[in-house]
Order: sequence, then structure tokens, then C-alpha cells
Amino acid sequence: MAEPEFYARVSARAGVPPDDARALTQATLRTLAERISGGEAAELSAHVAHELRPLLARPRTDDPEAFGYDEFLRRIAERAGVSPAEAERGARAVVQALHRVIGPAAFHRALSQLPARIGELAQPAPRG
Repeated sequence: MAEPEFYARVSARAGVPPDDARALTQATLRTLAERISGGEAAELSAHVAHELRPLLARPRTDDPEAFGYDEFLRRIAERAGVSPAEAERGARAVVQALHRVIGPAAFHRALSQLPARIGELAQPAPRG
């Protein structure tokens, strides 16, 4: 999936303008790369548009940082310049778009390294 199409998908899923979708995508991919191993980050980067690959770039030998859901969203919100609620919607949209791009096997390998609550972003948002 080309970079503009990825951003458009995130924009539609998160209900945000395209510029916000770009910022949320970049923030989420950078934060995700910090939370998974360098090898898994490299595996994911092989499946995304060329322009998005640097966001997942890390040495393969790097161990993931250990942080939970709240810190995951805090980092995304800070990087994207959005509220925590917008960060959560955006992260959910990015993770779901990423799942579609990389396929189930690679996606589940990467998500297996995440706390369950972060992995749950791959599920549709609860309706309330």
C-alpha cells in the first residue's frame, strides 16, 4: 500500500484530517518500533511503503523498551501533538491499517511482543 493510501486509510478510520493522520502514523510507527525488537521492526518495515520504512528503522540487535499502554499513548500524543484520546484513535487506526498491509503472520509475531492492551488496538473500537 502506497504511503498516501496508508494515510488516507488512517484518516478515515480515525476520523481525522489527512495531516493529522500523517502525524499520528509517524508517531505510532516510531513508538511501535521502540516497543518491539529490532528484528521484528525490520520485518514490519519490509512490508510498508518505502517512505514509511525509516519510521520502523532500528538495529536488528536492539532489545525493545519495556513500557505499557499508557506510556505508548503518551509518546504518540506527544510526538503527534494531539490529545490522549486522539492518540488512542490514531494508534488504533494505524495498527489496523498495518495489519492489513503486512498480513496476519508477521503482524501477530510483532504483536506477541506487546502487552495485551496495546495488541488490543488491532481490534475495532468498542462502541459506547
